[in-house]
Amino acid sequence: MALKATEARELIGGRAEGSLLHADVGLSFWGGVDPILGTVIDHTHPLHTQCMTGKVLAIPNGRGSCTGSQVMLELLLNDIPPAALLLRQPDVILCLGVFIAEELFGKSIPVLSLGTEGFDAIADADYVYVEGSTVHYTTGGEAKIAPAQVQGATADELLDASGLVLTADEEAMMSGAEGEAKRVAMRILSRAAAVYNAPHLLEISQAHIDGCTYIGPGGLRFAESLVELGGKVAVPTTLNSISVDRNRWRSLGVSPDLGEPAYALGDAYLNLGATRSFTCAPYLLDSAPSQGDQIAWGESNAVTFANSILGARTQKYADYLDICAAITARVPAAGPHLDAERVPTVVVDVQDIVEAVAAEVGDAFYPALGYLVGNAAGARVPLVTGLLEGLEGLEGSLSPTMDDLKALSAAFGTSGAAPMFHIAGVTPEATPPPPLDTIPDTVVATMEDFATAWTSLDSAGGGADAEAENIDLVALGNPHLSLNECADIAALIDAEDTKSHPDVSVVATMGRQVFAKAKEAGHVETMEGFGFQFVNDTCWCMLTEPVVPVASKTLITNSGKYAHYAPGLVNRKVRFGSMAGCIAAARTGRAPAAPAFLSARGMATLSRFARILF
Repeated sequence: MALKATEARELIGGRAEGSLLHADVGLSFWGGVDPILGTVIDHTHPLHTQCMTGKVLAIPNGRGSCTGSQVMLELLLNDIPPAALLLRQPDVILCLGVFIAEELFGKSIPVLSLGTEGFDAIADADYVYVEGSTVHYTTGGEAKIAPAQVQGATADELLDASGLVLTADEEAMMSGAEGEAKRVAMRILSRAAAVYNAPHLLEISQAHIDGCTYIGPGGLRFAESLVELGGKVAVPTTLNSISVDRNRWRSLGVSPDLGEPAYALGDAYLNLGATRSFTCAPYLLDSAPSQGDQIAWGESNAVTFANSILGARTQKYADYLDICAAITARVPAAGPHLDAERVPTVVVDVQDIVEAVAAEVGDAFYPALGYLVGNAAGARVPLVTGLLEGLEGLEGSLSPTMDDLKALSAAFGTSGAAPMFHIAGVTPEATPPPPLDTIPDTVVATMEDFATAWTSLDSAGGGADAEAENIDLVALGNPHLSLNECADIAALIDAEDTKSHPDVSVVATMGRQVFAKAKEAGHVETMEGFGFQFVNDTCWCMLTEPVVPVASKTLITNSGKYAHYAPGLVNRKVRFGSMAGCIAAARTGRAPAAPAFLSARGMATLSRFARILF
């Protein structure tokens, strides 16, 4: 047995010990960790099925959903968190849940950033002792006696050491001179700014709240505490999808155990002054920001779309930090808010796969591409090249629509950790793109990369399970459907003038504003005639039984985001395809044929290894 040590940066101080659970792949706590059991439920992750409770968890960073902070809070309040969290690089989303638990509920775990060298050094450790900024670890057997009893830095000490400079107005908020709610919000915001190494704060023009989804009682207690303390948003603020359809949750058969607290959580955020938007696609609203606007948005797909397509500026704001930003009208001066942090650091060249498969798989190409690019980029901001160039050589009009870019953004935000990408010729800042010789790294995407991404999303495909060919649920609207998508669906329905299969449930989610416009245009009537059921206010990442039919075994979706999360969230087999493929499956009750680029042998091989690679 050997005892070694490495120094780390304290993000949240403390002392802990436990056996090591280590992975080189980022983990989204939302959709990737069960907040009741503490187990990893992300079927693509190397730690799948492992329980992190009481262990020292080492991952390079979070990824995917902004709601990971909520899951972390619930783990702490349920007394099943990891003993400590060791990161390769700082991650504010994972820190936020601990901040809230510590500030309001007196519970905490140490969180440290080791850097690349330190993170790699502990990979083979058996047992870890976290003591302040020192990480002791053993190899070759478990140590029995901790080498010291250092408790670590306090929150105030870490804030003082951060160098964060506040204005007189911000100091007034921090002191409580403008009310207790602003004091709490400013303190949490300042702690996040310290993790970001932000020198100061910036003013924002709007916010979008992802923290209104109900994960457990901790999030409700937090929001209602802000209301009780007199909190009010200081900028126009929209709300993300919540966990139930507020108007129809009872008629949909949702249990009061979920419906009542989810409704109460929505009320809390409305009482804080947010609007009744309830959509995961705020860029479809009339209030969408413009290029250069400084904003504070939660919801990973919305953040990615805002930065990458609209040219607005926002971090991937953790749940709870989003409402703190809305109350203070401030955000840390860090990340995509700053010119220097929006610069791409890796090129992902996709021209070869565009020319090979885009025409064959139709609109399903874009979410699969986004998923591939997110995995390739990791925490780096990528510049995607070859998309428009590859499409130019293909027959037909295949240039990406706003809905294609919406799907790509959602999938990228699911598999990657970066808050934005650049697409040459699409992203405002990449039109024209920066010189490629200024970008330090390049990844040339191959057909094998695309096939692996596809089979990770089409996780029940591959022909090994005949039952997975039978579809009993079609899940559309993650992110929420746009008006144009409703029109496209209505056209697909009209083209064959048939109804859905009697054994298939067809469910679409969308925001209230889009639903009203789709109803006025006649699309809702056409879709209902086909067999669609509509759910507003919530989204597929929040839906469970009975909206997901109890007897259902296999669903199909055109959403890369939902295809990734659904196996862990609803424990169903998942097929992935285009919009047309989903409507065809609704008619026949059968999954579409596998794309030709996946040979029978190749598909089986890739299905077997996709979980390891991704």
